[in-house]
Amino acid sequence: MNKQDLIDVLHQKIEEKIKNLENLIAETRASNNDTKSSMGDKYETGREMLQQQINNLQAQLNAVFQQREYLKGISLNPLQKVEKGALVITEKGLFFISVSLGEIMLDTQKIMSISLESPLAKAMQGKSANESFVLNGINHTILTVE
Repeated sequence: MNKQDLIDVLHQKIEEKIKNLENLIAETRASNNDTKSSMGDKYETGREMLQQQINNLQAQLNAVFQQREYLKGISLNPLQKVEKGALVITEKGLFFISVSLGEIMLDTQKIMSISLESPLAKAMQGKSANESFVLNGINHTILTVE
């Protein structure tokens, strides 16, 4: 499996998220402008709630920007142990230690994109092929690390 193809798919997902969040922010700002009125406190409360929603969306957008930057720092070189950028194959599935974007499809394979901070990645961290680890009372064996 080619790591570059995997990273390209993750970049596409991140760019889609950025576009969606930017659209939501623009739409929310537009509706915030529509609520300007001299009717009193009720409208001021509504405008404040919309502003909080914009701030929340902006925080989400900033987090996605950070994911994009983090992804740029992932090495394409083969790895011997589980660390940032490792493609880990266990008997339970394929995991790419990068950013937390969940399940992605590449060719016909399901791969879970997980962050190094996830409990699964922490349990695997530093381990090599043919080593085992336990997560939630379940034994897992690492078949290969790329």
